[in-house]
Amino acid sequence: MTSVQLDGMKDHVGFGGPVNGNMMGMPEAARLLDFTQKLDITLLDNVVNCMYAGVGNEQKIAQEILTALKEHPDAWTRVDTILEFSENQQTKYYGLQILENVIKTRWKVLPREQCDGIKNYIVSLIIKTSSDPKTLEQEKVYLNKLNMILVQILKREWPKNWPSFITDIVGASKSNESLCQNNMTILKLLSEEVFDFSSGQMTQIKAKHLKDTMCNEFSQIFQLCNTVLETSSYPLLVHATLETLLRFLNWIPLGYIFETKLISTLIYKFFNVPMFRNVTLKCLTEIAGVSAGHYNEMFVLLFTQTMEQLEQMLPADTIIKDAYANGEDENQKFIQNLSLFLSIFLKEHGSYVEKKPELSKTFLEALHYLLLISEVEEVEIFKICLEYWNYLAADLYRESPCQGAIPNTPLIVARSPSAMQPLRRQLYQPVLTKLRYIMIGRMAKPEEVLVVENEQGEVVREFMKDTDSIQLYKNMRETLVYLTHLDYNDTERIMTEKLHNQVNGSEWSWKNLNTLCWAIGSISGAMHEEDEKRFLVTVIKDLLGL
Repeated sequence: MTSVQLDGMKDHVGFGGPVNGNMMGMPEAARLLDFTQKLDITLLDNVVNCMYAGVGNEQKIAQEILTALKEHPDAWTRVDTILEFSENQQTKYYGLQILENVIKTRWKVLPREQCDGIKNYIVSLIIKTSSDPKTLEQEKVYLNKLNMILVQILKREWPKNWPSFITDIVGASKSNESLCQNNMTILKLLSEEVFDFSSGQMTQIKAKHLKDTMCNEFSQIFQLCNTVLETSSYPLLVHATLETLLRFLNWIPLGYIFETKLISTLIYKFFNVPMFRNVTLKCLTEIAGVSAGHYNEMFVLLFTQTMEQLEQMLPADTIIKDAYANGEDENQKFIQNLSLFLSIFLKEHGSYVEKKPELSKTFLEALHYLLLISEVEEVEIFKICLEYWNYLAADLYRESPCQGAIPNTPLIVARSPSAMQPLRRQLYQPVLTKLRYIMIGRMAKPEEVLVVENEQGEVVREFMKDTDSIQLYKNMRETLVYLTHLDYNDTERIMTEKLHNQVNGSEWSWKNLNTLCWAIGSISGAMHEEDEKRFLVTVIKDLLGL
């Protein structure tokens, strides 16, 4: 970007007379709608103040005036005056709303020189506001609005009427780190608008054209990001670059990810730095979610290197449940981001990693971390873990659905239950046992049924619905049913053990008892009928003994 003179918007036309206080009548405020007069900035500030702080008729008049001014076809010609001379932030935002409105509704009918004038004016304002680190921080909200307006212009101008945009913004970024930081934000917003929010906002042809253009010109952007990550010592710029890179990872050509030093740079340079670790882990998670079989060895590298660093940052003997409960906000976010990384990686690439004996230790450590995170008393984190555990249990069950029943089948004599299990189940067996403890100990509340008398005097059932809780219960029940099918002896053993702990008082609480009963009820039908009857007799006897 280069600073340019405004040539499409009208010059500042001066101030009107001052107004004492916010009180005003309709005739006085209506002067703002007279485009034959100079714009009275003080009057406009007062009207805006009345809009936000006034009451009754005064506020109503202010709203009517501001709406009429915003809808005036020439209102945009006064925006430069508003932004340059008003000291009121709300008035400045109002001026930007006028500009945004004309871009969204009348851009195609404006003469070319006026479009260029608006575009150049916004660019010059952004450069002016973002070139100094102090101003960048102080005017953050205002600058973000300017950035959004520029992106709205880009969606209409680039690449046809602004073919050099990528070259311009990359070139400008090399001149000033503060400016580069904001330019990263612009590129991030543009990526989001084109790749994430384009549906319903532009035609498919237009969206495809913008996506193709961005992909074709991405090499310049990647080089800029790479330069910043390798050479910059300005933390805010590095963080902004990582945030921007995060938005790129779901659409850029895979070569930029797997055929460069990007993965190792993220892991070894930024993952273990507290300021960058959360956004870096999000980047690694985005990469982990990619499906590309011909890069399997790179995924293995990603996995082993990340786990190697993780063990230094969060030792495997850490009680993550307590670390989360006592941690600062950033630490809690890290644990949540870690749950996403492990769940997504294991779901997408676990079947490949588990086949490699040399990775067995690292693979089991990853599962161990996910088990520890599954104990965290935060339901949203548990839901993330549960999605993977449900996938794993279902996958193991479908591989050999009848295997769980074989040890108790009279016609087949096995030396031990594990002797009849497929190798995959043997690999996961210790993990599944720990998972059963967690699932049984955390079982969600099922849909509640109350027996009540209705207005007609009839006794009916009434369902108490808590949609989120019911959905969680259904997902947990399905997972626990799969776990029971995989080894119902182990499930019964754990439930019986927990029941005995209720009786002897070592784990007694109403909450624990309710949770255990919900878990026992959830697997109804998952055992052989005779086994289930025998088990329920044991349960009832123990409950009666409480």
